[in-house]
Amino acid sequence: MSDKPLILIPALNEQATIQEVVASVIAQGFDVVVIDDGSGDQTANLARQAGATILTLRINLGVGGALRCGFRYAVTNGYKSVVQCDADGQHPTSHIQRLVDVSNETASHMVIGSRFRNQDLGMTVMWHRRFAMWILSLFASRACKTKITDSTSGFRLISEPLLGQFAKYLPSHYLGDTFEANVVAGRAGYKVKEIAAPISDRKAGVSSTGSWRSIILIARSILVVFFHLHFRIADYSEEELSLQPVKKG
Repeated sequence: MSDKPLILIPALNEQATIQEVVASVIAQGFDVVVIDDGSGDQTANLARQAGATILTLRINLGVGGALRCGFRYAVTNGYKSVVQCDADGQHPTSHIQRLVDVSNETASHMVIGSRFRNQDLGMTVMWHRRFAMWILSLFASRACKTKITDSTSGFRLISEPLLGQFAKYLPSHYLGDTFEANVVAGRAGYKVKEIAAPISDRKAGVSSTGSWRSIILIARSILVVFFHLHFRIADYSEEELSLQPVKKG
């Protein structure tokens, strides 16, 4: 199996952009898997035509559920790392190699692409969402013991052994796969790094979560993390010990 990461693209009704995203990733020499999360349009067919492997979910599981499916596929097929990339054209596929390089250089288990590390934002973020993201980032930074400016970013690289843990336990609820997952990884001792990435506005379609509903769900996520009610994964030290050969005699 190649040392290159598998690129995972969860997609729900993204026929307007999926071919362009898949083609841009394949052009860089990466394997691509699109997780069709119950789409009712031509997303799966167009992604397949562009060269992606398709995992089809008969019902919509949400981004977290789709990613867990993709993570399990990656682990089963021997990939040591994955890069998560949106199907709507927001994420800069040209920066995938940068995520890989930083992971290798810093021995990080997760490398996050942040839209806020660069003052020249490539996308529009309303003030109330920006404020909420700032609060989330405070929790994530403390847990990861490094500055995290974009704890809800879905543009990221995840490598073993964290990948295997997420393949088992990543939740499907809102922010569970991003903010909560970052906090969980940090608290369990995995190394998290963040780099700047020029994330842009969606090229087509609309976000699946409305403003007021997202604020309520963000508040829920903060309470879950504050009271340590989040999902659990094995500590990194435990993972390391489990990989060591047993001494005899």
